[in-house]
Amino acid sequence: MGALDRFEKKVENVVSNAFARAFRSEVKPVEIASAVRREMDDRAAAVTRGRTVVPNEFTVRLSPTDHEHVTAWGADALAEEIADAATEHATSQRYAFVGPVKVAFETEDELSTGRFDVVAATRRGTVAPATSTAASARHPIVDIDGQRYILTGPVTVLGRGSEADIVVDDPGVSRRHLEIRVTASGTIATDLGSTNGTFVEGHRVQAATLVDGNTITIGRTRILFWTAADSGPDDEFGG
Repeated sequence: MGALDRFEKKVENVVSNAFARAFRSEVKPVEIASAVRREMDDRAAAVTRGRTVVPNEFTVRLSPTDHEHVTAWGADALAEEIADAATEHATSQRYAFVGPVKVAFETEDELSTGRFDVVAATRRGTVAPATSTAASARHPIVDIDGQRYILTGPVTVLGRGSEADIVVDDPGVSRRHLEIRVTASGTIATDLGSTNGTFVEGHRVQAATLVDGNTITIGRTRILFWTAADSGPDDEFGG
């Protein structure tokens, strides 16, 4: 950060703190979303050429009054909106996540009304939102009803139950329906004893080695599987 940037940031902090004390205004959702975005930008880390990792978990610390307001707004819905905004920002900047994006709110008694802190962390998970089409044999991408996930862990469970790594909202899908396991010799899809079965390219299978471009069907849900970068549709990524 240059000297001018540091100066501007310092002025911004002083002014925002002064306004918070003077007007005791409540925190606005857009302010929280902007702070999350800044945390992502400030902590972006280039791990390999073309791959920049950013935090995926954010804890928003609020004054008791502001926490009450957030609860009244609907904390879960607000957290989901901020997580979606963070994912959109990551997509636009070609940032990568190593786990699911999570936002949580906590009360901090020492904070005055209108003041808040955002604590960001990078925590690996089984899946993460796919913010580019950079799939690989090691980290495949699956598309479920237009929602893309990159498989960041060796084993991913899909199902209707909340314990699944990817929850599929389909009554024809079992609670733990399908396992996708990434190995050195290939990616294997295994049916977990589901009621309605698992189909790869229209054929019911107990287990199958997946290849780039395969279609998996569970219940009425179609899952597209990619291991090659840019092998899937590019329009939502501007390709």
